[in-house]
Amino acid sequence: MEATPKPRILIVDDDPVIVRLLQINFRLEGYEVDAASRGEEALLKVREHRPDVVVLDVMMPGLDGWEVARQLKANPAVSHIPVIFLSARAQDEDRQRGYALGVDEYVTKPFDPAHLVEIVRRALDRTKRA
Repeated sequence: MEATPKPRILIVDDDPVIVRLLQINFRLEGYEVDAASRGEEALLKVREHRPDVVVLDVMMPGLDGWEVARQLKANPAVSHIPVIFLSARAQDEDRQRGYALGVDEYVTKPFDPAHLVEIVRRALDRTKRA
């Protein structure tokens, strides 16, 4: 009997402390975890590894999260992958911009890692049902 593959999460954040915190939390929940610290690296990893969910910071050097999300949602090969923004930008217009780009959720920093794990779980459940 073949084991079901673990869901793969791609964490994209230029803060290594946040990346490490999320890696630990998602691995403890049984997820495979990849990480990228720049938008360009995130786009490469999405093409190479096809994550089941992308947790994406907005403010990063180089390609920011807005542009990464736009490119992911514009690419039919990966546009179905849920994108969850994780950002210090907490204004209503930032949230609206994120949802207009097609992100599934918009979580603001500081955040509760257990709550973020639950949001990812719900996003995975929705994609399984779709």
